[in-house]
Parts: sequence; structure tokens; C-alpha cells
Amino acid sequence: MDEKQTILHKAHTELGAKFTEFAGYSMPVQYRQGIIKEHLHTRDAAGLFDVSHMGQLKVTSKENDFAQLINSLETLMPADLCGLEVNRQCYSFLMNESGGLLDDLMIANRGDHFLLVVNAAKKQDDFKHIDSKIGRHCDIEWLSDRALIAIQGPLAEKVVSRF
Repeated sequence: MDEKQTILHKAHTELGAKFTEFAGYSMPVQYRQGIIKEHLHTRDAAGLFDVSHMGQLKVTSKENDFAQLINSLETLMPADLCGLEVNRQCYSFLMNESGGLLDDLMIANRGDHFLLVVNAAKKQDDFKHIDSKIGRHCDIEWLSDRALIAIQGPLAEKVVSRF
């Protein structure tokens, strides 16, 4: 099976990354300076991570009814999406019909739609589950042409605020 590459793969290669397979993708695991230096830099300052292999889903209401969109999504996850402010996100869980956990996810309120980020290894299953449960009321769009980065560390907010 051929490993997929994220949109940022070329940049990782140019920066001298060593790669490993994860969830069907060729993912950078370390750079020239080494894992320990990278770890310490993230703990002391901030580290940037390519998480483009994760699933990104845009969910909108077919009837252009935001309240109905919220109600539909809340049948799938134990999150207060009505109280989630625009341009804010929260951590939640994708649930099955009996309330069991299928996966964890991040969900963001984008004002007229929600953006979900699901785990790479389960993204196809998560998409199918969401579509089967709310697809008659909601459009679920797979966003496969986007990069996704995460920044962690005590200076993350300061770094991001420059942009």
C-alpha cells in the first residue's frame, strides 16, 4: 500500500525530516536537531506539528437552519454547541446510538457551519457514521485539500498572535 503524503510533505523533506508511517501517511517524526531538542523546545517555547493527516469535515444545514444544524450535531456528541461561541472550538466525543464512544474529536463553530477534526485512523468510519446519522438534514463535506497544523507549548499563543 502506498503511503499518502500531507500537503506539507515537501516542506518537511526540505527541512530534513525523517519520516514514518502513521494511519496510512508518511509523517515527519523528527528533524536534524533530534527528538530531545525538539521536545525541550516545545516544552520551553513552542513547537509546530503537521496534523494534516487528520480528517477535516465541514458540516452545514441543508435547510440553512443553524439551530437544526446544532440539534443534529448534538445527537452525535455530548457538547453544548448552542453555547459554543463563533470561532471557538471544543473537545468532544462521537457517540454511537447507545451512548458509547466511537472516537474523540474537535468541533469549531464557524458561524454558518461547524468544522470537525477527527482522528486520522478512524476518519473514514467517522465520516460514514456522521453522514448516516445526520446526512439527510446536513451536508457533510470532506476537506481533503487543506493543511492542518497544531502549535503547542507555553509560548504558543504569543507565536500565533503575530499572525
